[in-house]
Parts: sequence; structure tokens; C-alpha cells
Amino acid sequence: MKRYDDITNDQEICMHYNTDTNPYYGAIIPPIFENALFTYPSHEKFMEAENNQENHYVYWRGTNPTVSIVEKKLADLERGEECKCFASGMAAITAALFSSVQAGDHVLCISNLYKSTMDLLSYMEKFNVSYSTIYSTNMDDIRKEILPNTRLIFIENPTNMNHEIVDLEKISHLAKEFNIRTVIDNTWATPLFQKPLLFGIDIVVHSASKYLGGHGDIVGGALITSKQMMKKIFEKEYLLFGGSMGPHEAALLLRGLQTLPLRMKIHQENTIAVAKFLDSHKAVKKVNYPGLPHSQDNPLVQKQLTGFSGLLTFELKDATFEKVKEVINKVKVFKIGVSWGSFESLIMSLNFGNNEKQLIEKEHISPGLIRLSIGMEPAEKLISDLEQALNK
Repeated sequence: MKRYDDITNDQEICMHYNTDTNPYYGAIIPPIFENALFTYPSHEKFMEAENNQENHYVYWRGTNPTVSIVEKKLADLERGEECKCFASGMAAITAALFSSVQAGDHVLCISNLYKSTMDLLSYMEKFNVSYSTIYSTNMDDIRKEILPNTRLIFIENPTNMNHEIVDLEKISHLAKEFNIRTVIDNTWATPLFQKPLLFGIDIVVHSASKYLGGHGDIVGGALITSKQMMKKIFEKEYLLFGGSMGPHEAALLLRGLQTLPLRMKIHQENTIAVAKFLDSHKAVKKVNYPGLPHSQDNPLVQKQLTGFSGLLTFELKDATFEKVKEVINKVKVFKIGVSWGSFESLIMSLNFGNNEKQLIEKEHISPGLIRLSIGMEPAEKLISDLEQALNK
């Protein structure tokens, strides 16, 4: 794997790496190659390409020049060897899961994961793949949960919703001790703020719909790993599942990457300001955000994260559905909706007032938890909006 000292300037990768203007008549933006197939001058050349589709352009479902530019950028940002871009984050997660297990295997989930990831694991039970969740980041607790048939450990860092920090290096060492593969969803931190491969994690997945795209107009995913692992994934879970990213989406993702460092700086500054405000508010019981000053004292935060994104959660002291609904309905600047990581600020809760209270408490999540995606509006405007929503 590439180390930090191989390529030290992530901003240079985002803006200029692998976008040589010479082949495109000096155009500063590469063209969108939207043709479905690529032809060859002889049968011999065609056979060579057909037998090595990973490194040749044959058919859009396998490789595409526009998509390849983005893939090379993301691989280098993560300090990985190979990247493939997918039609959605879930397509990337699906490829990571199906490439890592087979019938009879067990997947161990570390604390809270994205709900659709858990739904997919439930679906995979029909193929005799089981899973369990350990709601602890303690290595001794995690070790006890490893079964003889555990073949994969799946992580989000920080963990979903509660934003706890997992020791990636210790997890990878533990996994290798038992010959277990590790997969991490690195969407929250982005490749700018966390590079899990350098801590021994095997596969990194991203939802490119979030910060990597950054403009709320793309759904996409990415998977980054070693050449050896990617070769197997490309031949099966990529080509056969058909979840490849299209060239138009790749062009939008390329645009997003060019401004990623600048956008993440604003997200971070805004979110730290909002988190500090919430942390001091009398109606708030707890703020879950590793970017708070007292959270930054955590040695793991200092070791693994070089920055903080714009997603946080906070828990109301009055954890009733009525209070959660009241706060969400009173905001004016924040928009109510799913997803996150774009320029606009969003608010939502998992508490829908039916049977969700018992379900989310079972997952160690407070029913009074509200999630905020902090966008690029002025921080003082966001704070004022939350203040009037929280105050009676």
C-alpha cells in the first residue's frame, strides 16, 4: 500500500492528479466517454482486451475512461492500489460483502452500522450467511464475539449515529490473527480525514453520494483495496452484479473531488461551532461528535482522524417522540430529509413514534437522538435556527 510520504498533497490529487489536459486538446475538464462499447483494429487486439477487461476498455459495465480517472484519484487519496466506482454506495457494500463470505460464514458488526447495510446482512441469511453485532469498541469484548466461522468484520468509524471511535489498528491485528477480512465504511471521514488502509484494514467503501460528490446531485459508491483483492472482485461482484458507475455520474464526482478539500474545511468549521452550541444547551443531554474539544483529547481521535466532517447527532433530555417531533418541525433553515454530506443542512430522527422506540433502544440508540448534517450555510444562521427550535 502507498504510504503518506508517497503522495503528501491530497489537495493536488483532488484537483489535478490524473487529469492531464494534453490528450483532450488542452481541455481542463476531461470529456465524458458515454459510448457503451469500444472497438479494436484486429481480432488479436480484441481477444487481448476481452481476456483482460480490468485493464482495457471493452464495455461500459467493466471499464470506462471517465470513470477510470475518478477511480485513480480515489485509490491514491485512500493510499490504496485499486478502486472501482459503483452505481451506489450500497452497490459497493454489496460487492464488499459478497466477495468476502460464502454460505456458512459469519459476519461480525462492530457497534452501529448504516441501516441498509444491516438490512442487506439480514437478506444474506437466505444464503446461510449469519451476522451478529457487538455494541462495544473494547477489543476484549470484540474478541469474545469471534466465532469459528467468522470471516468478516464490518466497521464504520466513527460508528453510525453514536459516533464512537474504533481502534482500526487493533481491529486489523485481531482480524489477521483469526484470518478474518476487514471492511470499513469510511464515508463519514472521507479519504481526507481518515485512511483506514494504512492501519491494516482490507477494504474501504464509500457512499460517493455524500461528501465526495458534495452537491446533492449524484448517487454513487466506491470500493478501494489491494490489486489482488480487486482482481477477484472485478471479475465477479463488479462485472456480474452490473453495479458499475456511469460516465455522467463519474464526471459529477470528478467535479466534487476538485472542491472536496475546500468544502470539508467549511463543513468542519461549521459543525464544530454547532456542536459547541448544542453541548452547552440545557435541553441537550449529549452531543455525539468527535470534533468537540473534549472528544479530541481521545488518543484514538488524534491517531486516526486528521479532521472532522459535518455529521453529528445529539440527544434531547426529553427523549419523547413528541419533543423530537416538535424540535424537528420548528427548524426553518434545516431541511428534513435523509442522506447527508452535501451543501445544504439536514435534520432527521430515527424515532417515528410507532414501535421505533424499542427498536432503536435495542440498538443502543437514544429515542431522543436527532441527526444533523451541517452544510455550508453560515454557522451563526444554523445555530440561531437550532436555538429557536430548542427553546420553549
